[in-house]
Amino acid sequence: MVTPREVRAARAFLGWTRQRLADRAIVSLNSVIRLEQAVVDPRASTIEAIRRALERAGIEFLSPQGHDEGVKVRGGRKRK
Repeated sequence: MVTPREVRAARAFLGWTRQRLADRAIVSLNSVIRLEQAVVDPRASTIEAIRRALERAGIEFLSPQGHDEGVKVRGGRKRK
C-alpha cells in the first residue's frame, strides 16, 4: 500500500500540483489533501486510483527492503 509520504514524494518528483494529481486520478482535490496529510483513513479505491495515476506517469513504488524508512519511489520522468 502506498503511504502519504510516498504520494507526496512522487507528486513532487513529477512536479505535479495536488490538483493535477486529483485530475489524473479522477478523485477530488480534498481526497488528495486528506490522503497526503493522513487526516483520515482514505478509501482503498481512492488510494488505488492515485497510485495508478502516478504509475501511469512513470513512478514505480517499491516494496520496503529491511528497514521501512525513507521514501521508496524510483523511476519516472518529469511531466508537466
